[in-house]
Amino acid sequence: MAQKRSIFEEVGETQRPAATPGGVTRDRGRARARVRGWLMVLFALVVTMVAVGGLTRLTDSGLSITEWAPLSGAIPPLSAEDWAREFDAYRQIPEYQLQNRGMSLDEFKVIYWWEWGHRQLGRVIGLVWAIGFFGLLATRNIPPGWTGRLFLLGVLGGAQGAIGWWMVHSGLQEGMLDVASYRLATHLGLAFLILGLIAWYIFKLGREEAQLMQARRDGDRKLKGMATGLLHLSFLQIVIGALVAGIDAGRNYIDWPLMAGGFLPPNFWVLEPGWRNLFENDGTVQFIHRMVGYLVFLLAIGAWVASRRTARVATKRAFDWVAVMVFGQVVLGIVTVMHSSPWYIAIWHQLGAVAVLVLVLRARFLSMYPLPQSVKGAKA
Repeated sequence: MAQKRSIFEEVGETQRPAATPGGVTRDRGRARARVRGWLMVLFALVVTMVAVGGLTRLTDSGLSITEWAPLSGAIPPLSAEDWAREFDAYRQIPEYQLQNRGMSLDEFKVIYWWEWGHRQLGRVIGLVWAIGFFGLLATRNIPPGWTGRLFLLGVLGGAQGAIGWWMVHSGLQEGMLDVASYRLATHLGLAFLILGLIAWYIFKLGREEAQLMQARRDGDRKLKGMATGLLHLSFLQIVIGALVAGIDAGRNYIDWPLMAGGFLPPNFWVLEPGWRNLFENDGTVQFIHRMVGYLVFLLAIGAWVASRRTARVATKRAFDWVAVMVFGQVVLGIVTVMHSSPWYIAIWHQLGAVAVLVLVLRARFLSMYPLPQSVKGAKA
């Protein structure tokens, strides 16, 4: 016979462990920190890739490998026969026949290693992305809503490899001594787009979603708009800079502030049809690069002046750094062109563009999501 229960007895209740306060938030915070750390590694690798790519271009090394072999190309020449085969392939292209005829095997090895290192670094970046993405996905360390964004980085990285070969292939065609400047601009533009996305993701993952939602209510729409305009203009300037590099326009017209003694360079509109001058005329392209550079500087100063009105100290400091870096980049650009773009100055100008892009993005981020601030000033 079943034992009678008291009417006051709790039925079916089992003892459950008490919930840990903030447990879910803490776990999500750890996931965000892990993804952020992985993105920082990717960011450093992509910046290195931009620098190596720039040096590959400045040393005229980009056409030294005449085929695209994503897997087998990871293994460099290991024997004298391998080197002879690679050198023979290079001697068939116009760059050797019209520009580097008589180059020795040792000289060829120098440019080959630059291009091989550039491609190898691309493979490393792809591997780091794949291991990080699928590892974080398998361990459920990707925060909600972030899977698609992180997968997009891999898609863009794969597209960048294909565009890189599309660019190199243009330089192997009849009569070509360099890659097509249009394709070089596409290649570099996509690299900076990837960098910008990674930087933005790093900024967003540095704070919890709830904090971002709260901060957005205090955002400054005017400063955000100015930072957005500066971001777009800076990106345009970077693409124009790639066109300058693609046709070696930075090696000519080395006087400043004039060009060959005048405001406009000679033969400003000499090519037919006329639109070609905007992309292929070295004087015209350099002139456009200069003028857009001045516009970037003026807009940066305008944004800096506007930022003086905000009470957010961290936001002000962000626009301070933008103004300083844009000014430095303008000065560095002038020095670069006045020295006819030697590689050891030109590469710093290219890395300066990376710094400008990231600092503008940071200023835009803090305009949208200002840091919490006490009466005495910013907490961070």
